Amino acid sequence: MEKEFTPALGFAALSPLYDWAILRLTREHIWRHEFVNQISAQPSDSIIDVGSGTGSLAVDLLQRSPKTSYIGIDPDADIVKRAQIKADKAEICAQFETGFFSADLLANKSVNKIISSLVFHQVPLDEKQRIIDLAYEKLPKNGEIHIADYGLQKSLLMKFLFRITVQLIDGVRDTTPNAQGILPVLLAKAGFMDIRETRRIPTLTGTICMYMARKP
Repeated sequence: MEKEFTPALGFAALSPLYDWAILRLTREHIWRHEFVNQISAQPSDSIIDVGSGTGSLAVDLLQRSPKTSYIGIDPDADIVKRAQIKADKAEICAQFETGFFSADLLANKSVNKIISSLVFHQVPLDEKQRIIDLAYEKLPKNGEIHIADYGLQKSLLMKFLFRITVQLIDGVRDTTPNAQGILPVLLAKAGFMDIRETRRIPTLTGTICMYMARKP
């Protein structure tokens, strides 16, 4: 049975609007810039991007560090095509693969940083843990994981905005653990150390948080 996934904006028909929606509703220019700074890609890095979407993060990372090895993984074939077109136009050397983040897809791939943005809130709780557990397994000693996603919604305003936007599109069941601050808990459960929430950025869709952790 083919595994299901949530399209970029909840429905496949809305995928062409994804870049516009993220830019207008999430203060993308702020959080993506900060996320790229946090990842701090180096020429010696091998990065795997879980749920690489339309390739915006790949472009920002590789324009800053062109010699970094980058592989984006996404289960949505249409989105992967869009990412490759975007990368080709930007003249960056990025590799994109269609599929789920899995041991088979990671076979024979080296990596020292695993990154993900705006993915975890769309997947069930057990899948959140599976992805983080596999990241821990795949990373070498001192390897890093970096996540930018909706986190703990502290204020009534952020809870309300999150409810009428993200939860309306992506559903309540999968998004609620993020809104309750589950990601640092899952990172610790997997074995990661030095877990930090580095930024909290309020947006029209709720608070986007950035996390980083290290494999001891």
